Amino acid sequence: MEIIRKPKRMTAWVNSQAALGKTICLVPTMGYLHDGHLALVRKGCEWADHVVVSLFVNPIQFGPGEDLDSYPRSFERDAALSEKVGASVLFSPEAIDLYPKGFQTTVTVKGLTSGLCGGSRPHHFDGVTTVVAKLFHIVKPHSAVFGQKDLQQLAVIKKMVSDLNWDIDILGHPIVREADGLAMSSRNSYLNEEERLKALCLHDAIQFARKKVRAGSQNAASLEEDIECRIRGCNGVVIDYVSIVNAETLQKCSVINNDSVLALAVKIGRTRLIDNGFLKAEA
Repeated sequence: MEIIRKPKRMTAWVNSQAALGKTICLVPTMGYLHDGHLALVRKGCEWADHVVVSLFVNPIQFGPGEDLDSYPRSFERDAALSEKVGASVLFSPEAIDLYPKGFQTTVTVKGLTSGLCGGSRPHHFDGVTTVVAKLFHIVKPHSAVFGQKDLQQLAVIKKMVSDLNWDIDILGHPIVREADGLAMSSRNSYLNEEERLKALCLHDAIQFARKKVRAGSQNAASLEEDIECRIRGCNGVVIDYVSIVNAETLQKCSVINNDSVLALAVKIGRTRLIDNGFLKAEA
């Protein structure tokens, strides 16, 4: 596996592979890799001749007071794990190389970014779409893999690619969970033992909601109220949002159907966690 730091060198590598007729899949990450990330790389290996894992803690998607400085980092560990699961390149640029002095351009997707995480993290998705757009131009992938845990991010990236006519297949990978159901996240490393137990309220809420739907609950607003009440029963968990939305449009559902997803965000201590799940699913 090659480690590449400079964008121009990354593009030169991609061009050399394109000349050989090779296909490229990009797996964008902010590092501190876990089994969820590695599952994305494995999926990419099934779709392309080469997988490029990008490792970049993107400063412009963090808001004031968020965890940019404390975000977990472990380059050597990430490099070893990327190589182990078959990545051809680990692309790890410096911020100055992606955002040079005088940088002024951003990419904005409207509508899809107005609610859920976009509602409580203004400008977050402008940072996400801008860095992903830059990675797409640098790496020139034929496909890219994103985890479905970031439901809104996946929908926003798909919309950006469609609207801008990029010939890139955007692949979603199912949420990878710990044995007890907690969705894998780099931010789980912030949790102490007590907070880790409280974090299980997210998966519990999804299972509770699915059980209610199987029992005949169809009114989304009423079910949201029941879920909020259940989560509030877990002391020390602060709700950001509980929202039942359409998986593609992210619009609020009034009646639950096959496309209805329960999207959740909570704060436990200093850690903000998200999760989601289709309501007409068994697991």
